[in-house]
Amino acid sequence: MRVVIQRVSQASVTINNLVKSEIQQGLLVLLGVCDEDTEEDIDWLVRKIIQLRIFSDENGVMNRSVTDVQGDVMVVSQFTLFASYKKGNRPSWLRASKPEVATPLYRLFCEKMAEALGKTVATGSFGADMKVMLINDGPVTICMDTKNKE
Repeated sequence: MRVVIQRVSQASVTINNLVKSEIQQGLLVLLGVCDEDTEEDIDWLVRKIIQLRIFSDENGVMNRSVTDVQGDVMVVSQFTLFASYKKGNRPSWLRASKPEVATPLYRLFCEKMAEALGKTVATGSFGADMKVMLINDGPVTICMDTKNKE
């Protein structure tokens, strides 16, 4: 699994000119799934994201997690995180899981994130043409890959 995590002051997902979900202060998580991903990858990512200390404390130091600041989380499926751009200029999406594999893992990720967060997680709609708007706070953007844990 690959994620791009953005600390946001607000974010929203619009589908067919209707706002599906929105959050205020918190994290926007773009999630990509490949065929090798498992529930173990989900557990590792959820734990890391929930505990990631990227919110400022009273001294302006990034020392607080999303739970410490009672922030929200929005998770949006993003198969393009598995783009292969090695050959030519048109990316290949072969490494991204097909919907029959990715959809249940995306849903499980959202469920586990909500459980760890202790509140509802905002989402997009898997496979939909979404317009994602955000105000990246900082900006703070972090990438994680469960197959390359740095």
